[in-house]
Amino acid sequence: MDKLRALEYFIATAQARSFSGAARELDVSVPAIARLVSALEKSLGVNLFERTPQGIKLTADGAAYLDMCQPLLRQLTVADEALRGAASRPRGTLVVGCPTILSQRCIVPWLPEFHALYPDIHIDMRTVDKPTAVDADVAEVQVLYGWPDQPGLIRKRLANTRLLICASPSYWRTHGVPARIRDLEAHQCLLFRDHEGTVIDFWEHERDGQKESASVSGWLVSTHRDDILDAVMNGQGVARFTDLSIREPLRRGQLVPVLLEWESRHSPPVNLLYRSSQRRLPRVRLFMDFLAAKFRRMEEEREPELAVHITPERPDWYRRRHGRASATPR
Repeated sequence: MDKLRALEYFIATAQARSFSGAARELDVSVPAIARLVSALEKSLGVNLFERTPQGIKLTADGAAYLDMCQPLLRQLTVADEALRGAASRPRGTLVVGCPTILSQRCIVPWLPEFHALYPDIHIDMRTVDKPTAVDADVAEVQVLYGWPDQPGLIRKRLANTRLLICASPSYWRTHGVPARIRDLEAHQCLLFRDHEGTVIDFWEHERDGQKESASVSGWLVSTHRDDILDAVMNGQGVARFTDLSIREPLRRGQLVPVLLEWESRHSPPVNLLYRSSQRRLPRVRLFMDFLAAKFRRMEEEREPELAVHITPERPDWYRRRHGRASATPR
């Protein structure tokens, strides 16, 4: 149990006189508040609140505990104000968690600019593919693809992506360019297995309101996008990549996207995840604002033919995990 956060949740609940009021104040979910307050009560061996159908109120033990915690709250407020005052010269180590594809293709190339702006902030990059990864707990900021959902973390969308169907110029010359989505079933499609173990072999796209899908297959499946990318650039097959992760191969002509009139509803957005309390730290707030501006500029610089017109939505296979996306009932 995070004792400091539990005290924060307890004090906010006592002041708001409800779990929902505390959740609004701290910008977290009601279950997250209730769960951590209950864990605090269990660790203390007393009930801090009386829970009735009409609401909650402090017990005698809870009122006494609140009085003892108030000085701590004041000390935290003083510390926050001191940190805010140091924002003109922020310092410290910032732990950032994200998958390799995002760190290599987007974030790390931007870091020299951030370092020039804030030379006293040191960046500690950790490989994190999902909120429950080993290093996720120590990360103050996570940047993740998809639709991650973790109690206690705020999720903010940084950018929408577009899944592009790509192959090398030599592959298209040899095997021909598909005329529509279902034609991909006749091609060697190299597949990505996501961090939950699902092979994404069901590709759904839409054109002018018309939906079409393909259950694709090929000789290579990998959890590493770079394995797929290298094989595709070497002419070994077709794959889907988010546009933000292949900007350089597209510019150099190593990858050629096709079927651009067809767009996927399931293109994974890029998300920022953080705890509400972390945003009070200048180094965290500045880095989050920096990333938001960078991703916003990337979206603005998209070529017109790669523009995103469809709001992404979570695919069915994401909700109900199977070994293969094509195995999800429809």
